[in-house]
Amino acid sequence: MPQHAPTPRVCRDCDGHASAMVTTGTRKLDGTRVLLRVDCPTCQGTGHLTPVSAPVVAHAGRWQA
Repeated sequence: MPQHAPTPRVCRDCDGHASAMVTTGTRKLDGTRVLLRVDCPTCQGTGHLTPVSAPVVAHAGRWQA
């Protein structure tokens, strides 16, 4: 029976298109445009979401030893 590897979840904010190149409007000496790479803030430019571990429960009050 074939076994399928689980595919990582695609980022919901960038839909898998994690990076964009934005021109600044200026040109270099050779005539090419100056570009900035902008990454998705949610997935940090990977295009996939990392599995989230269980939330950390904060303890309020005094510790009982």
